[in-house]
Amino acid sequence: MAMSKYKTLTQAKESFSRSDYKNALEKFAAVLQNFPNSQEAYNGVILAEMALSGEGGAEALFDYYEVLKEEDKEQADIIMSEILKNMDGSLEKLREVFAEPLRDRIEFEDGILYKDFKTLVDDGGDFKEIFENIMFSTRVIITQKEDFVDFLDKLIEHDFAEMALTYLENALSVYPSDKLLRKLLKKLAQGKKVEN
Repeated sequence: MAMSKYKTLTQAKESFSRSDYKNALEKFAAVLQNFPNSQEAYNGVILAEMALSGEGGAEALFDYYEVLKEEDKEQADIIMSEILKNMDGSLEKLREVFAEPLRDRIEFEDGILYKDFKTLVDDGGDFKEIFENIMFSTRVIITQKEDFVDFLDKLIEHDFAEMALTYLENALSVYPSDKLLRKLLKKLAQGKKVEN
């Protein structure tokens, strides 16, 4: 009996969402075996492997992928492949892309402090251009809540709403009961500009 590519991919994604990464990996791998050209299955295998190895950012990347797919399926596969390829197989890179904001203790040496990032923008740089340049090569280190709010504000203002949502969800996973973050999430869900 021929395997249903769509059905198996759906099961794989459901498993991933339930944090059953082992099952997700098996399903994505099965699709890839039967359909070697399936970019979605290939990306799924990599993301599931990352999640299995304890990478905290794999879920955020998976969610981002799902959001992209709603907009343009084919484009999403290409973008995600590029992100994964640019990570050079280094799992550390994933932490840099989706770094947990609001960390008191900075565990990573490489990154750009938000105040330095802001200086680049304030010196006449274009936020969108600067952010896109650093987004997949390093990360913005945010230590102050005010900076985090300002950063979200700028992301939304420059059409990075999905990215803002990812950062916010990551922050909420670290500080689940934070009232300000909850308020921001609500505003973001309503598509409004974040205010301090």
